[in-house]
Amino acid sequence: MKVGIDMGVASSAPGGQSALLDLEELLATRLLVQGNSGSGKSHLLRRLLEQSASLVQQAIIDPEGDFVTLADRFGHVVVDASRSEGDLQRIAARVRQHRVSVVLSLEGLDAEAQMRCAAAFLGGLFDAERDYWYPMLVVVDEAQLFAPAAAGDVSDEARKVSLGAMTNLMCRGRKRGLAGIIATQRLAKLAKNVAAEASNFLMGRTFLDIDMARAADLLGMERRQAEMFRDLERGHFVALGPALSRRPLPIRIGTVETSTRSGTFKLMPLPEQPKEEARDLIFKAGQDEVIARPAMPRRAPPPPPAPSTNDLLAQLARTRPAAAPEAQPEETEQSKAEREAALDAILREILDDPEAAFRSVAVLYQDFLVRCRIRRVSGEPLNLNAFRRRLAVARAGVDTATAEGSEWDRAVAVAADLAEDIQGVFLLIARAAMEGSACPPDGEIARACGSRSPGRARRLIAYMESRNIVVTRNDPRGLRIIALPDLGWETGPGDPNAFEEPPAPETRDLFAVG
Repeated sequence: MKVGIDMGVASSAPGGQSALLDLEELLATRLLVQGNSGSGKSHLLRRLLEQSASLVQQAIIDPEGDFVTLADRFGHVVVDASRSEGDLQRIAARVRQHRVSVVLSLEGLDAEAQMRCAAAFLGGLFDAERDYWYPMLVVVDEAQLFAPAAAGDVSDEARKVSLGAMTNLMCRGRKRGLAGIIATQRLAKLAKNVAAEASNFLMGRTFLDIDMARAADLLGMERRQAEMFRDLERGHFVALGPALSRRPLPIRIGTVETSTRSGTFKLMPLPEQPKEEARDLIFKAGQDEVIARPAMPRRAPPPPPAPSTNDLLAQLARTRPAAAPEAQPEETEQSKAEREAALDAILREILDDPEAAFRSVAVLYQDFLVRCRIRRVSGEPLNLNAFRRRLAVARAGVDTATAEGSEWDRAVAVAADLAEDIQGVFLLIARAAMEGSACPPDGEIARACGSRSPGRARRLIAYMESRNIVVTRNDPRGLRIIALPDLGWETGPGDPNAFEEPPAPETRDLFAVG
């Protein structure tokens, strides 16, 4: 269904033909309005909002409180932004759910608070549940305040969240039913990512050469025609876009039913009074004037955002009284041996799972800590580095008797100087060399470094050989032998392709009969 909104009169059309804006097309293509202060941007937005108020839901981001007068005539609900960001997000979600037109009044807030509140409200509209993605016009007046092209006096965090919310509105809002309508005094002050997503343009009076040239470029006009924007009267705009006109079309915006609360300022005659009386009026207190006048209350800024979970935990840790250290039983040789045996048993249980070879060290470490708590292993738990070293030894398949020997200590000492990703491979080869067994196949080496790819194993061996960590050679039968120069050991000949995947552990069918 095509619905036309009467924006005023097309100046170039014969007989003063109405300039219609296709509302259905606007919802899909968005709108950008530019004009210097006093060019009639707010008047244009008010005309658009009034003409479409009964046709589509509306949300207005109002930094100066100019649009709150829509509430009396068209039923918009005014949302005072002097509340927490969480409240604004929840209100925005209810706005989409119940399809209520609203005006978010940011009047009285400083620039940074305005950016944060607008970002929270736009985020609530954007993140609404899919069931509530009804079409909505989202009008942002003075958009350069919320999507600045360059950093200003506000914090980088406030600018980042505000710019992200505006980018979501203009770039991804269409799929959620949100049609962004943004107005700015200067295109040069507006972030390009936000301005570039608009397909409809209404360009008003502007004076700077760079702004006139950019407006002419957006409308597809020649540079010599750019000076026409300097001569536009108040309320006159040049329109272009699929919802307006396929060619640049001068438009005179029609009248509106509502106005700003302050209205238009008119000249008034100054009061006539003698000079001495004027001095007394400003330097002497009046009869009804309280000399010690209290400061006028100002609207309180919104409360700071709720602290994160990490901040709360850190605060609790600082305020919590230090607990008396528990008396630890003195560790004897027997208890130390029992602890080491328990840790070795837990590591073997973990590595018995065929998938353990392909899990990251961090995941295995968490599993290890949980098992230690379940087994009530005494003493301080291993840190990650100690666990990594013990895991490398366990993956190498070294038995307890071998691990306690001085020769194996030499291998562990050499491995400690290597990169972490090759320590396990080095110890696996060292175990085979110390025992005089066959050289491990590529598949077994790959499992030691957490991979299923034999090619990765071959690349690691080639890398270790290039760093003089190992030396490889083949015997007359083509079997591989790997020597360890730092230890003076070498493996027996072995087939690099002889590895077979271990069978998966049998699982019992709980629903089997018998």
